[in-house]
Amino acid sequence: MDDTKAPSLEQIASPRRAPSQQRSRERVERMLAAASALIAEQGSDAMRMGEVAERAGVSIGSLYQFFPDKRAIIWALAERYTAESQACISAAFAGVVDAEGLGQAFSELIDIYYGLFLAEPVIRDVWSGTQADKALRQLELADSRANAEFLVAVLKRLRPTADPEALETTAFLVWQMGEAVMRLAISVEREEGDRLVAAYKRMALRELLAE
Repeated sequence: MDDTKAPSLEQIASPRRAPSQQRSRERVERMLAAASALIAEQGSDAMRMGEVAERAGVSIGSLYQFFPDKRAIIWALAERYTAESQACISAAFAGVVDAEGLGQAFSELIDIYYGLFLAEPVIRDVWSGTQADKALRQLELADSRANAEFLVAVLKRLRPTADPEALETTAFLVWQMGEAVMRLAISVEREEGDRLVAAYKRMALRELLAE
């Protein structure tokens, strides 16, 4: 593979300070919960650091101690959703042993992902924000590569004679297209969005299950 590709999740440094003590971790959790609530109410563009501190019940200095700016809060939320999604994807693909199982697991994952985008305004806002921030975009790309690795492991089991690099390319492209489809689907009327997601699943599965 090309050594110039985007860094992995482990190689991307978070812009926030990680809490080391239990009391600090609890305070950071309150901050993130407050930020999530504000984003759900008014969007991240309108969110202000002072509002986050006030709702979390902490001083503005305490907030800045762990989150130097609003971008660091968005980053922390993106990291959290990334970890949750990877755990879900890993579990879904772990038991796949045939093409039928892959089709079912992939289809169910896309439905879950689409449902989250529809139901959770914070997730929509956070991932929309990654498109305007170069560092956050790198985080999303690294997430897509990590997710693709779960899919590549399945494809290698099902198609052991296939070119590994071709499988990696296909899996990575499938995940990136999925991200784009989700953003498009939630930006149009629900009926059309449903059709777009269904069409994406058909197209992706044709490629994934091709001999």
